[in-house]
Amino acid sequence: MSGGRGADMFEVTPGMRRLAASVLGMQAIVVALFTPVAIAVAHIDTTVAVSVGIGLAVLCVLVAGMLKRPYGYIAGSFVQLLTIATGFLVPTMFVLGVLFAALWITAIFVARRVEGATKR
Repeated sequence: MSGGRGADMFEVTPGMRRLAASVLGMQAIVVALFTPVAIAVAHIDTTVAVSVGIGLAVLCVLVAGMLKRPYGYIAGSFVQLLTIATGFLVPTMFVLGVLFAALWITAIFVARRVEGATKR
């Protein structure tokens, strides 16, 4: 079923895509830098730290490329949850994860509001 009511409920706008991709790009840098912090400060096993940090950074970049479709925003929200979960390895990541989740939500709603106001 295409073009139904569900498709109109979440329309991907260019501004929303730009803002959300910017958040994921910054987030990729931060979670990549999680790796040396996890190894040196939190004494996490190197294999675990590299797998989580670099894997999540790559996931951020991949999801940023999926933002043309609504399912990209579902994947992006899942990435936010995973970022918060890295706080179990390095407690500071709880704070950074919540900050990025707030930026993610803000990017979506602010872009929708601004572009909705300009359509009128």
